Amino acid sequence: MENFLSTYLPILVYILLCVLIILLIIICVKVIKTMNKIGDIVDDVDAKVKSLSGVFRVVDGVTDKLSALTEVISDSVMIFIKKLFKKKRKKIEEEENDE
Repeated sequence: MENFLSTYLPILVYILLCVLIILLIIICVKVIKTMNKIGDIVDDVDAKVKSLSGVFRVVDGVTDKLSALTEVISDSVMIFIKKLFKKKRKKIEEEENDE
């Protein structure tokens, strides 16, 4: 039994190591191919995002202008409402003073 272990066990270990090295090489090649594909996809997405940056700038500008416009409109409405209430107060005060 000792003779078997001393002669065949190292051969078995070497064979398993060779198989392991071959499997690791295959895995490394597949990982490299996958990384190249991922790099191509990232480049494509980056190009598409850059092409859309102009659209985002236009949308941002329109949003800013609409925000300014709604602010002006709401301020105008608030001023109009305040003027109406001031006129009513003045009329009520004048009526009280006349009595």
